[in-house]
Formats: sequence, structure tokens, C-alpha cells
Amino acid sequence: MDWVTCAYSAACTGVASRPSGFCLAHLTPEQLGAALGEMSPGRLLDLRGTTVTSDLLTRILEATGGRPGRTRLDRARFTGDVRLPGVTFAGDVSLDNARFDRLASFFGARFEGNVSLAGVRFIRELSFHGVTVRGHVSLDRAVMSRDALFSQAVFGHGLSCERARFDGYATFDGARLGDGAAFRGARFGRTLSFRKVSGHAGFEAAHFAADAYLSATGRLSATRARADGSLDVAVARCGVDLRGVEVTGATTVRLTDSQADLEGAVLRGPATVTGRGTSMLTSLRQVEATDLGLSGLDLSACRFAGLSHPSGVRVKDCTFAITPRGVRLSLRWPMLRWFSRRRALADESSVRGRADADDPGTSPDRLAALYAGLRPSDRATSADFAFAAMEMRRQAGHGWWLSVSWLLCGYGMRMGRAAAWFALLAAITAAAVLWGSASHATNRPAPPNPTVHR
Repeated sequence: MDWVTCAYSAACTGVASRPSGFCLAHLTPEQLGAALGEMSPGRLLDLRGTTVTSDLLTRILEATGGRPGRTRLDRARFTGDVRLPGVTFAGDVSLDNARFDRLASFFGARFEGNVSLAGVRFIRELSFHGVTVRGHVSLDRAVMSRDALFSQAVFGHGLSCERARFDGYATFDGARLGDGAAFRGARFGRTLSFRKVSGHAGFEAAHFAADAYLSATGRLSATRARADGSLDVAVARCGVDLRGVEVTGATTVRLTDSQADLEGAVLRGPATVTGRGTSMLTSLRQVEATDLGLSGLDLSACRFAGLSHPSGVRVKDCTFAITPRGVRLSLRWPMLRWFSRRRALADESSVRGRADADDPGTSPDRLAALYAGLRPSDRATSADFAFAAMEMRRQAGHGWWLSVSWLLCGYGMRMGRAAAWFALLAAITAAAVLWGSASHATNRPAPPNPTVHR
């Protein structure tokens, strides 16, 4: 502690007041009245390390006119209910490592500066419902043993809850986060409701021991987070980063004009990712999911390399990349190659030599397994994927007969090619017959002239 402590006893950590040398909790009634008389609105309020009862808190707020200035309450202990309706803190407020033994309700309070609640322990319920903070709020390493309510709160310059512990129900519904919120390493013991939140939020390496509902209008990140229950994510006109997330229960991701990244995710329960408008999924690399449904998404840039269970992925109403159409000469057999437009995975670009510089790519064998395992709902995409699976096997060198099948009839799926070969063979045969007939007629000997006898 960096302040002079109360002289009442060695156990008291309250900041000493002058000239008595005692903290406010140990002043005599006369001394306390004098100390309260020196307080006024807008002035510094220093109660560091002091044990504050409900009665003492009420008298302090009355003395400051409900408008204290810079407030220092580090390591203070509040033994009774704390209710601050109509109180405005004109300066920064510091409550680091304070303790609230009973209800802590900041409902109706207003903070003109920053608020630091780092390491605070709330034994009972905490309410920040509807609170307005013009500055930044820090709840790093704070412990909320019961329910914590932050709905409709306004954080002008953001909120930080890194390594905080929410043991009870936690709600941030309708909160406005200003510069954003950080929940890196936080733990939520019961249901988290983070719906219709304005601003971006990061839940990196967070632990959701129960169900979590995340919905925001700004960028949302939950990389390396772990959810023991279900995880429900909904975002609009922004991005969501779920790389490395691990979910035991059901996973639901709803995108509206947004994009999501699921690289390295482990989804043990049923999972669905749906999109509306121009919604895009950018990566399913190294994803482990036995039951994953994709619907209404743009998958033209989505990478699938390393997907553990492609047969467990159901695809409906999604768009894929389109291969180029054209004719190309090659030094390898077959020397003449032509390509038709078809739906393809973005990973195929690496096989065709069009990968980005930082793209590790994939092998034709693995791509063949992906194409064979994925289950698009529409027949056209299914046919294109079946063709692509054979194409990848051919490029991997699995038998000369694949090259012959591709050349003659496109693996039995390009019957127009077979018809063209038949027409060409028929034309060649007809030309040969005509040529043979003409040559035979030319080489036939002329009949002898008849002899006239007189």
C-alpha cells in the first residue's frame, strides 16, 4: 500500500486522515462530522483501504452533494448494500482490489472519467445496468460471485474484462461499447447473454462453462475460446473470428452481410453456419466437425484443406469458385487439354498453380477426398464435385485409364465429349469409305472395244 494507514490498529488499512491519523471508519462522531464538513462537490474523495458501512457511505454522498470529484477507493471494503442512484462522479474513479460484501448497484450513476475496478471482488450481485461512463472501464481480474448485469450500459471508451471471473449469470444485452470490449482469458460460470451489443468485442481464450449467446454489430473474436455448453453467434455487417474455438455443445453461427473464419475449430456437437446477404466463410482449414451444415454462404474463397470429416459437411444454397474455361497445350499426355467451367473449391487453385504466396496448398489426393466427401444439396454442384474428384485422382497419377476416360468422355460425366469423338470417328470413317470408293473407281481397267466382223 502506498498510503499512510490508520493508526487505530495495525490491521486497519484505511488511509489516515489529518490531523487525527485515523481513517473515517475509526473517527469519533465529532471528528467524523468535522471531516465530512470539509468535503464538497467536485473535490477529491480518498477512502483507500477504508471499511465503509451503508451509513458512512450515505453520509459521504450527502456531504459531496452526490457529485464527488476524483475518487480513490482502492482496497476499500463495503460491508453493506451499495446503491448509487443519481450520483455523478466528476473525475476518475479507482476501486482496484476493493471488496463488496453485499449488493453493489451502480444503477443510475454516471461517471465522467475513467473507472478502474481491477481485481475487485463482488460477493453478491453486481448491477451496472444503464450506467453511463464517458471514459474507459476496467474489470481486469475482477471476481463476480453472483449475477452481473451490464445491459444497456454505455462505455464511451470501451470495457476491459481480461481474466475476469463471472461465476453467475452475466448479461450485456444492448450495451454500447464505444472503443470495444476485451474479455481475453475471462471465465463465465453460467449463461452469458451478449445480445444486440453495439461495438466490437474480443473473447480470446475465454472459457464459457455454460451456454453463450454472442451478438454484436462490430467485429467479434473468440479465437481459442472454449465452450462447455452451446455457442450461439450472430453478427451483422462485420466479421467474426472463431479460429481454434472448441465447443462441446451445439454451435450456431448466423451471418448477415458478414464473414467468418473457423480455421482450426473443434465442434463436437451439431454445428450450423448460415448466411444472409453477402455473407462469406473464409476458412474451414483443420476443422474437426462431424456434423456441420453450411447454408446461404459465399464459399468461393473458403479453404477446406485439412477438414477432418468432409462427409459430415452438408452444403445448401452456397456459391463456390468457378474454374476458367479454355484450351491448353502441354508437353505431357494428353498434349491437348480443354477445360469447361465448373464449381470448385478454392484450394484447387494451388494445384493449378494460382495460389497466393502464403498459401501452403494441398495435394491432389487430399483434394480428391474432400470432393468425394462433401455433400452439396443441388445436383449441379454434386456433379461438378464428382468430376473434380476424378480429376484430382488423375492429376495424382492413379492409373492411365483415368486419362483415357477423361479424354474420351470426361469420366462419364461429359457425354458431349463422347458424342464429339463419335462424330469425329464417324466423319473419319465416312471420309475413308468415300476415299476408298473413289480410288477403286479410278483404278478400275477400261472395258475392251468390241471387234466388228464383216
